[in-house]
Amino acid sequence: MSGKVVLHYFDGRGKMESIRWLLAAAGVEFDEVLLTKREQYEKMLKDGDLVFQQVPLVEIDGMKLVQTKAILNYIAGKYNLYGKDVSERAMIDVYSEGLRDLMEMMMILPFTPPEKKEAQLKTIQDRATGRYLPAYEKALAGSQFLVGGKMSCADVHLIEATLMLQEKFPAIISSFPNVKAFQGRMKAVPAISKFLQPGSKRKPQPDDVYVKTVMSVLNMQLPVQ
Repeated sequence: MSGKVVLHYFDGRGKMESIRWLLAAAGVEFDEVLLTKREQYEKMLKDGDLVFQQVPLVEIDGMKLVQTKAILNYIAGKYNLYGKDVSERAMIDVYSEGLRDLMEMMMILPFTPPEKKEAQLKTIQDRATGRYLPAYEKALAGSQFLVGGKMSCADVHLIEATLMLQEKFPAIISSFPNVKAFQGRMKAVPAISKFLQPGSKRKPQPDDVYVKTVMSVLNMQLPVQ
């Protein structure tokens, strides 16, 4: 690997947070270039770094990768978190995509008008308890991990998602014993335990400063997530 992994994004969660989680779970150290000014973003565009004019951008192995799913799949494949064959990878993708759908609903909350936030929270809670958590509860029945009896990127996404849900709905996994036990096991994984400690590169819940920075840097021209 040519140098340390470098993440280019805002000082907040967004779509980069799952990448931070996956790198941390793989035990990979990374640096961050935090976007705080419009000029930084414009330079990235001018330099041709953003193929689709969107962040996140990750420098890894001499490449400048964009598109969240492509970045996550590369990291998962490189660090043996992507199953043993195409069949396992397909199921890992199924579970990962479901979690991304759920987490993206939560990502847009900070950018949701105040009068619509309560309805959005209700939708998230209903979808989580009625659609997503039951699927993961079933998948974890009799198994420590979602696919193949070994930790994959889907498991890392699941603990990230459940912790995000609990920030808004503290008791939400109490009716899903397999998911709750899974979360406890994942928290005990040394690399993940380290990432959950104060002072790690895990980002806190988005605040007004994060929202204003994103809107300013993107000049409200791109979808914000």
